Amino acid sequence: MTDRTDEQIKKDVVDHLYWDHRVDASDIEIEVDNHEVILRGSVPSYTASEAALFDAWKAEGVTRVDNQLLVEYPPTVEIPTDDDIEKRVEFVLEWNQSTADADIEVRVDHGDVILEGDVDAYWRKFRAQQLVSEVRGVISVNNKLTVVPTEKVTDEVIGKDVIKAIDRSFSVDVNNIDVKVENGIVTLSGVVPDRSTQLVARACAENTFGVLEVEDKLVVSD
Repeated sequence: MTDRTDEQIKKDVVDHLYWDHRVDASDIEIEVDNHEVILRGSVPSYTASEAALFDAWKAEGVTRVDNQLLVEYPPTVEIPTDDDIEKRVEFVLEWNQSTADADIEVRVDHGDVILEGDVDAYWRKFRAQQLVSEVRGVISVNNKLTVVPTEKVTDEVIGKDVIKAIDRSFSVDVNNIDVKVENGIVTLSGVVPDRSTQLVARACAENTFGVLEVEDKLVVSD
């Protein structure tokens, strides 16, 4: 629980953005309402947008972040064409060990990258999105990759493995988290003390073999 005011939280978010050299916060508007942060305005890259989201979560007392930032490249930056972006994305995915063997199709529409195809693990799906987000010219990433495990794993086994993974993490109290699995889709619910704990619990589920998707319904305590 925290008794921090919205103004105190806003000041912390502003400070985090100011000291993060990945983010040009000059065109970012910050609103905090009942411990929920809304980011509006524009940033010069997709990477900066993701960094701003991460920075907002670092402020103590934040329970939710709504990232409405638009990616607008500076006029002095030469923006690659969609064809160039597509080639660069394909190159990055082909030469990264995590995604080299995956069957991934890439389409680009005005800087919006669409990923389609199959990967054999959920963490590979997430890794592909991370790699693509760092390519210059990318405005957003629509990750439509389907997880197709090499072996069939029952929901019961997946659930037990996720719980064991969370329990092995010293920073998360597994007793506060409810894990449900249906057709390979893991749903996490419950209350956690902060964003970092939420991310650790989510990562435990994402990296468990057999998981097809993760629905994060964890709530950060107010």
